[in-house]
Amino acid sequence: MDRQKGIDILFDPKSIAVIGASASKGKLGNDVLRNLIESGFEGRIYPINPRGGEILGLRVNRSVSEVAGDIDVAVIVIPAKDVLPAIEDCGRKGVKALVVITAGFKEMGHEGHEAEKKLVEIAEKYGMIIQGPNCLGIINTSSPYNASFSAGTPRKGTIAFASQSGALMTGILDWSLMEKIGFSKFVSLGNKAQLDEADFVEAFGKDPDSTFILLYIESVVDGRKFMEACRKVVPNKPIFVVKSGVSAAGARAASSHTGSLAGSDTAYDVAFRQCGVSRADNMAELFDVAAVFDDMDLPSGNRVSIVTNAGGPGILTTDACEASGLKIAQFTSQTIEFLKENLPPAASVYNPIDALGTAQPEDYALCVEASLRDENVDAVLVLLTPQAMTKVTETAQTLVESHRKYPGKPLIAVFMGGNSMVYPRIVLTEGRIPVFDFPERAVHALAELYHYTVNRDNLKDESIPKFKVDKEKTARIIKKVRNDNRRVMLGSEAHAIAEAYGIPVARIRLATSSEEAKQLADELGYPVVLKIASPDIIHKSDIGGIKIGLETPKAVEEAFLQILDNAKNHMPNAMVYGVDVQEMAEKGKELIIGCSRDVQFGPLIMFGAGGIFVNYLKDIAFRLAPMTRTDASDLILETKMGTLLKGVRGEAPSDIAAIEDTVLRISQLVTDFEEIVELDINPAFAYEAGKGVSAVDVKITIGG
Repeated sequence: MDRQKGIDILFDPKSIAVIGASASKGKLGNDVLRNLIESGFEGRIYPINPRGGEILGLRVNRSVSEVAGDIDVAVIVIPAKDVLPAIEDCGRKGVKALVVITAGFKEMGHEGHEAEKKLVEIAEKYGMIIQGPNCLGIINTSSPYNASFSAGTPRKGTIAFASQSGALMTGILDWSLMEKIGFSKFVSLGNKAQLDEADFVEAFGKDPDSTFILLYIESVVDGRKFMEACRKVVPNKPIFVVKSGVSAAGARAASSHTGSLAGSDTAYDVAFRQCGVSRADNMAELFDVAAVFDDMDLPSGNRVSIVTNAGGPGILTTDACEASGLKIAQFTSQTIEFLKENLPPAASVYNPIDALGTAQPEDYALCVEASLRDENVDAVLVLLTPQAMTKVTETAQTLVESHRKYPGKPLIAVFMGGNSMVYPRIVLTEGRIPVFDFPERAVHALAELYHYTVNRDNLKDESIPKFKVDKEKTARIIKKVRNDNRRVMLGSEAHAIAEAYGIPVARIRLATSSEEAKQLADELGYPVVLKIASPDIIHKSDIGGIKIGLETPKAVEEAFLQILDNAKNHMPNAMVYGVDVQEMAEKGKELIIGCSRDVQFGPLIMFGAGGIFVNYLKDIAFRLAPMTRTDASDLILETKMGTLLKGVRGEAPSDIAAIEDTVLRISQLVTDFEEIVELDINPAFAYEAGKGVSAVDVKITIGG
């Protein structure tokens, strides 16, 4: 069965069997069945237990085969050893979707992993889809039904939430009931044996009851699939993610600069950015944004009006806005005159509006509605501190009325205080105005919504450039290196691959004797550079394996012998193939362009300031391949080096177009050849506009 069709059935079943239903309170089979009944599910419910009888007023079937009608979804809550036969029975019965709550699969080690693979094999043989195993279950408030062992059912809302942690979901559910946050779908991913986060993102994207998607994930099963699903959905619905844990790629020792500089979590950050997903640092941030989105229209811009009855909170909010990428709105002259005429002389009528500690509900209404009417304002933040004359509840009611008059712009409240704010916050929440304890949280939530609108609008359906290249030559070189039982290419081999992909390189040839080195230097033209040719010596300068600026045959001969002596003294066991002779490239701005391969997301391209200080300056940025031209441009301009390349203090700009082409050709190379696990060009010299780029030192490592 097609996964999305299967999820449609999972979201809206007409009949559900609970395999492992129990009459004993406290057992999962009892909790799941009770939740299903109490959630108001209107379809047919079939408790399954070999003992038969009756549970919670429902007749119990001894097996799924005994059920007279069709079964859309089977929820499985039996011991792990009994799951596989039960899945087989479900397949023969024609069950369409499985929710396997039972634990004891791949999280338990090798045997559990093998059992989980068998579970998937059986399900796919019969065309069934699987959620789980080792999950909390699923809740659909729209259907409605609760097929989980959660302690309660969430309020109905428009937030679709999927989590890899079932325990986390139970805490979130309990908290959401207190905070009056509603959900459309509540999905526990569990072990993701078959259905994964990408499948549910795509399904949430098509779900008319869901307008906002939240994810808690510890890993992504298929990085490319996840990115494609998000790119489809983000133009219509925001996706916010909390990602914990680290990528498996971080455990691999990296020999290249790119590999060592790419942190274990870098690929996730880059992937989220490239597909328009927003990443929250913690669950509180995630639900702050959700609360604002659930009650407000998206801001059309980043211009904010601040209304307060105290100067200090107004300043804090101003600082937080500027730090978050929001702007303090400049009011129109009409708004300023209106405020001057209607507020006390001591009040501040410029943004932030300080209505003073004596502000009454009508003063708040006046300031807020003036802000909402102003064409230069995209959103309003209202701050209140409990002072002697403050009528807190009445002010909350006034804000609700103002929001009803002008519903088109976000209006967010910050009511700072403790016990005195409990009831006013209820008034605001029920009036669909998000309310926070402190301004920083409110500003962050609003800023994230604005950033979503920017990310959404920046997602372009742009093609991936394709250059004419020599793939056959590249394949031959890789095969030769493999046949030689090597992973690290010699400089001459790496440069030849770069040439095959149209990357401008300084010409390089391998010499196995001093006489051959002199002959090659004559052919390339003086001055030349000599480098040790060894797959075991990565950082050549550290052992005296490089000599530059050689201008005579005698200097070449002496350098050749000295390099071999240095290699023998410092790394006597290194395999040495000879010495590379390379033409001396004209000096330019030093860049590094590289790639490491992430386990989940594939080739991770790096760009930044190159040279010997690359590990210390760390002026670098990353994108995932394959890349569009916009990706390449953004990658370059994200770095400080990108600013320098545009030309500073009267300096001529560098050839940014040629640099973009080089980045895109590398992107194509590492996409074409998955064998390439690491690649570094350091340095690549960038010249003035029209004069191109030269790759001076190319390193390539292939997979074992």
